[in-house]
Amino acid sequence: MWESGGPSFSTASPLLWLLLFSGIFLGTTPARACPKSCHCVEKSGLTAVQCTSRNLDRIPPDLPRDTAVLLLSSNHITSIPSQAFKDLHHLQELDLSNNNIDTVDAGAFQGVADSLDSLDLSHNRLSHVPREAFARLQAKISLSDNPWHCECALQEVLRELRLDPETVNEVMCTTAVQEEHAGKPVIQVLDSGVNLCNFHHKTTDVAMFVTMFGWFAMVIGYVIYYVRHNQEDARRHLEYLKSLPSSTQLSKDLDTISTVL
Repeated sequence: MWESGGPSFSTASPLLWLLLFSGIFLGTTPARACPKSCHCVEKSGLTAVQCTSRNLDRIPPDLPRDTAVLLLSSNHITSIPSQAFKDLHHLQELDLSNNNIDTVDAGAFQGVADSLDSLDLSHNRLSHVPREAFARLQAKISLSDNPWHCECALQEVLRELRLDPETVNEVMCTTAVQEEHAGKPVIQVLDSGVNLCNFHHKTTDVAMFVTMFGWFAMVIGYVIYYVRHNQEDARRHLEYLKSLPSSTQLSKDLDTISTVL
């Protein structure tokens, strides 16, 4: 183990190992502007930042701009905000495993899409992520051990990702739009020929049909009410007309009056 806040052997990444062990023989220097809660080493203009198990509840905002490896595993981080790494243009490895992350903003990885090689989001609380969050990201990604909800949106996201082949079978459907898929690996569901978006479209079609039927019923009901109401008015008007004296009767009454006078 490294002393006083250094990285453990079990969590050190290959690139971090290279930076650290090359420093044993060639010398490393502490990185400038290292977050207080982290341990940083710098070699050949690149910085490895180790923030594992530091009780962090958010991503440190003051990370060195030349950070190449960022280890944030085993903390209490709950979200990845938009542009959280926008200034880390040299970032190659990002480990956010074993946190409490349940929200990833659409612009979370803006600025690192071209440089990032490895992204670990395993062992978190993710059930869904916006498709835009991983736009243009070519990194190998681990999404295992999250409570994923298997639906069309997740299928669209996974279609564009390069999942870690060692953990891909551990990306499970905790819940699903079709209950029979719950508890199964996502890759198994998709490889079986299931199209989660077809089910989504069918559900949407049914909802639209029900809505249209409701509106149609309302229109028919209004027409029936309108016709019945008008019929009642017409009947009352006809009765009123019948109650009026006819012109013949009125003429006879006038003649009678004239005779008397």
